[in-house]
Amino acid sequence: MAYELITVEQKYDGAVTQITLGPGPANILSAKMMKEISAQLAEDQKNPHKKLIIFAGQGKHFSFGASVEEHKPGLVNDMLPGFHTFIADVIDCKVPTLAKVSGLCLGGAFELVLACTFVFTDNTAKFAVPEIQLAVLPPVASILLSARGCDMLCSRMVLTGEQFEAQKLHGLGLVNEVTEKEKLDETVNGFIEKQLIPKSASSLRIAHQGSRMYLSEQYKNYIGRLEKLYLDELMATNDAVEGINAFLEKRKPVWKDK
Repeated sequence: MAYELITVEQKYDGAVTQITLGPGPANILSAKMMKEISAQLAEDQKNPHKKLIIFAGQGKHFSFGASVEEHKPGLVNDMLPGFHTFIADVIDCKVPTLAKVSGLCLGGAFELVLACTFVFTDNTAKFAVPEIQLAVLPPVASILLSARGCDMLCSRMVLTGEQFEAQKLHGLGLVNEVTEKEKLDETVNGFIEKQLIPKSASSLRIAHQGSRMYLSEQYKNYIGRLEKLYLDELMATNDAVEGINAFLEKRKPVWKDK
């Protein structure tokens, strides 16, 4: 299958798929890219021998996140539900997923990583949900950070937009392993070869479903309410629209606190 925004590579005799986000350096998660990724996820789940799907970024960064342009009034009402469906596709994917992260991983890209089964990074990786700087919020991170046992980090990241290095998230259990930059591929490959390739693909899928059941239910329970909060209340404020416009116009926002 040919794609425009992602590159797909088959590894380990087809047991592993790597999906690389592009084009660099930003690797923006646009609505079109999300449709391409979801199509590939659906294709991979048809293969009974598939044991892992890897997400990586083209170049030195994983992704700067979702398209800010698509957050504008008139577009956000289609984009946001589409993004939330995309994240559900990742969470509920029968095949385990692994995010391989270098450099910046921001906004919607961090939310994609939170939806993955495994997270391996190098020591250049930095994570943030900077939406509050544009006077908006990240619904997916608001659920998944808490569901993964990081309530205090959830409040700090969502309300401040601060960046956190991979080692900090590793200490909180959100990252499986942090390596030197030049050793990331080697470390991921070693994990795959030792921990996944020797196992039954069918049993991996069933065990994966069991291990994700709580996360999936938490996401489904809350994402509709957060989506409504965002679209009906947040986007009705002056400041949310001003924050998006100011970013796109490359100027300082003027808040009215309403």
